[in-house]
Amino acid sequence: MPTIKTLAGETFEPDLPRRLLSIAGEIREAGGRAFLVGGWVRDALLGRTCRDYDVEVYDLTQDELVPILKKYGRTNLVGKAFGVIHLAMKGLSLDFSFPRTESKVGYGHRGFVVHTDEKLSFKEAALRRDFTINAMGMELPELTLCDPYGGIDDLKKGLLRHVGPAFVEDSLRILRGVQFASRFALRLAPETIELCQTLSLEDLSIERLFEEFKKWLLKPGKPSLGLRAFLDIKLNEFFPEVSPLRGSWEDLGEMLDNMESLRRNFANAEAAGGAVGDAKCAPLSDDQVMEFAFASFLSGSPETSLKFLERITNESHLVKNVPLLLNAYSELDFAIVNDAPALRRMAVKLGGLKLLSLLVKATPRKYYAAAGAPEFPEQLWQAAASLDLLNAAPQPFLMGKMLMEMGFKPGKQMGETIKQSFELQLDGKIQNAEDAIAWARSRT
Repeated sequence: MPTIKTLAGETFEPDLPRRLLSIAGEIREAGGRAFLVGGWVRDALLGRTCRDYDVEVYDLTQDELVPILKKYGRTNLVGKAFGVIHLAMKGLSLDFSFPRTESKVGYGHRGFVVHTDEKLSFKEAALRRDFTINAMGMELPELTLCDPYGGIDDLKKGLLRHVGPAFVEDSLRILRGVQFASRFALRLAPETIELCQTLSLEDLSIERLFEEFKKWLLKPGKPSLGLRAFLDIKLNEFFPEVSPLRGSWEDLGEMLDNMESLRRNFANAEAAGGAVGDAKCAPLSDDQVMEFAFASFLSGSPETSLKFLERITNESHLVKNVPLLLNAYSELDFAIVNDAPALRRMAVKLGGLKLLSLLVKATPRKYYAAAGAPEFPEQLWQAAASLDLLNAAPQPFLMGKMLMEMGFKPGKQMGETIKQSFELQLDGKIQNAEDAIAWARSRT
C-alpha cells in the first residue's frame, strides 16, 4: 500500500481501496493517468483519513474508460454534462470524472457551461478550483503529488488563497472560505479577502447558504477562525442581524470555540458510555447539536436571531427553538439557581434546560467573574441536574384519566384542575401523583 509524508513529516498510509489501485493500474496500461483530487489530497497531507474518493482521469476518452470500469462493477453516467461516471461495486462506490473547464454564462450556481477535455493538463484543469489547498492531485497508484498552484506551501503557512480569476464565478466560495478557515485553522490571504469583498451572496439559495454555515459551525475545527474570515470579508455587512457578543467579536469567537469544545466533550462522553460531568445527561440529538451551535453564533443577537435564521434556513426547529433559547439566555438571572419553581417553569418553556445550561457554560467566564458569580455556569448545570430538568421538562402528575376515575367529566373544569395541579407541582407543593390525586379529591 502506498504511503505519503504528511506536512508534519510523518509517514502516513492512507485508506485506499485495493480495487481503486487496480483500476488506476489498468488506466495507466491503457495510456491514461488517474489522479485523486480535491479534499482527499488535502486531508492526506494533514494526516487525516478521508473516504471521499474523487478520481480525475486524463488522456483517456469516456469510451476507453467505461470498459475498464465495467470489469469492477456497474457504471452510470450520472453527470453527462460534467463528464462524471459513477462506479458501484459491492461495499464501495467511486466517482470518475474528466478534466474540464467551466465558463460562467448565467445567474446563480447553475449558470455554467462545462467543457470536458481529456487532453487538458492537470494545471489547466485545476485552474477552475477554488483554493490552492483544493487544487492538488495525487497520481495513482504511487500517490505522486501534483501541486501546480502551491497548495502545500499554503497549508504549511496556514494560508487560504484562491487559485485564479475563475474564483469569482461562484459566490458560494466566499462562505467556503469561512468554513475552511475554521476546519483547517487557516487565515485568508490578503488578495483573497480583497477579491471576496467584491462579491455578493445575493444569487445563492438559502439551501446553499445553510450548508456552508452548518459546515462552519458543526464540523470539527476552530470556529473562531471562521468568524475572523467572516469579518475579514465583511460578511457582517451582508448579515447585519449577526452582532458581536456584548460588543466584542473576540468574545463571540471565544464563545464559538467553547461551544465546539463542549460539543466534543459530549460526543466523547457518549462514546465512552459515561455521563457529562457529575450528571446523567442524554446525548445531544442532531437537532440539539445544531441548535446549540447556531445559538452560540447568535448569542449576541437575541433580538435579530429569527430574522437571520429565516434568511438562511427552512429548518423549523431552528427557527422556533433558537430565538426562544436566546431570549431565555439573555434574560437569565443568577438567582435562578436557588429558585426551583423558576427553573421548572424555564424547563417547561424550553423543553428542558440542557441547551440553556450549555450556552451558559460556553459563555466567556470573565462575564460571570466580573458580575461576582464565577461559579454560575456549574451551579446552573447542577441545579438543573438535581431537579432532573436537563433532558426534559416536567410532565403533569395529574392526568385526565385520573380525574375521570374520580367522577370528573371532560370539559373546562377538568382542564382548569389539571392546570392548577401542574402549577402547584412546579412550585414544589405537589411532589408526586399521589399528592396530585389527594389534592384533586380535596376539591370535590
